[in-house]
Amino acid sequence: MSLKEDVLNAMRDAGKPVSAGEIEKLTGLDRKEIDKAFKELKKDNSITSPVRCKWEPTN
Repeated sequence: MSLKEDVLNAMRDAGKPVSAGEIEKLTGLDRKEIDKAFKELKKDNSITSPVRCKWEPTN
């Protein structure tokens, strides 16, 4: 799986809006890699922020 897919799956599994730090704890991925994935996912409109500094999948 790609990094973006790993991040999206972790968000779906959490079942709530999550921060990058929470994704790091859930997946064990490097924080810089998570930040890159978030940036790409934001461009694709794949994630949205319902609460400041928290993100969730749009679908």
